[in-house]
Amino acid sequence: MSTEIRYRINHNALVLDNTERRYVIALRDLPDDEKPRERLLADGPRALSAAELLAVVFGNGTKKEGVLQMAARVMQDYGERGIMHQTDAKKLATDLGIPLVKALQVVALTELGRRFHAQNTLSAPVLRTARDVFNYAIDMRSLPKEHLRGLYLNTHYKVIRDEVISIGTVDMNIVHPREVFRPALEYAAAAVILVHNHPSGSVEPSKPDIAVTEQLISAGALLGIDLIDHVIIAKQKFASVPAPYRT
Repeated sequence: MSTEIRYRINHNALVLDNTERRYVIALRDLPDDEKPRERLLADGPRALSAAELLAVVFGNGTKKEGVLQMAARVMQDYGERGIMHQTDAKKLATDLGIPLVKALQVVALTELGRRFHAQNTLSAPVLRTARDVFNYAIDMRSLPKEHLRGLYLNTHYKVIRDEVISIGTVDMNIVHPREVFRPALEYAAAAVILVHNHPSGSVEPSKPDIAVTEQLISAGALLGIDLIDHVIIAKQKFASVPAPYRT
């Protein structure tokens, strides 16, 4: 099966930074010139990794985990792009095992970023093939857990929303159609692409992968929103989940 099949949206069906760095010492044990806040003051934000910037936002850790360890783990486990698109603080806290107040800080921060720097749709990425999706979701290739993301497109195949739907093995009991299509309705998307990673390195779709895809195609048809692909990615390869919409 060719991975270069171009997507086609139906318009008449409407019914209705360095994340691998791991800190293993306490913040207080670092020299002053290596502490994130001090480095931010001295060198500016561009000198800090995403995890270090997040540590500044958190301010402190918990009894079980230092702030630097927590920030590095959060960025590693959730992925930079994934965490920036998460708007549910309770879900974020549960997924990552962090205090709710920390999750609220992340959600508030990212919402400010979205409001101050609204995405320019003229420069938004265009996804026309599974390879485009693979290149776009480069940050997912090395995640240690399976992440399922929804990429929401307008009629010009431009990404208008990118949202983490679930973390963990893709399963019909976990991935509910309302979680997938809620953002599509909220942002008036014309189509949805699902993408999830296989940490094992295999891109062979499992039976649950196929079942979830077929279930969501049917749900999308009722809403008039096309699910035009479900792409599985690994570090060096990718594949689309077989489904009735591909001939």
